[in-house]
Amino acid sequence: MQTTSLFDAKTHLSRLVESLVSGEEDEVIISRHGKPVARLTALPHADVTKRIGLAAGRFKVPDDIDVDNPRIAKLFASGRATP
Repeated sequence: MQTTSLFDAKTHLSRLVESLVSGEEDEVIISRHGKPVARLTALPHADVTKRIGLAAGRFKVPDDIDVDNPRIAKLFASGRATP
């Protein structure tokens, strides 16, 4: 745990944040006039691997989902709507 003055925290905020993100420090105490007033900590990292399959089983994909693909591709190619 590191303690720093409010002035130094404002001056070196990037360095303090980097020390938290890298794991060098687990928290930084910010003091004003020698008294602790705030605690700076890193947020926990989100596990992005759990996003895959997040909606599994929540909806059913219809068998004919690709039926309109040629018409949609033609719309993108021509820029005009077709009936």
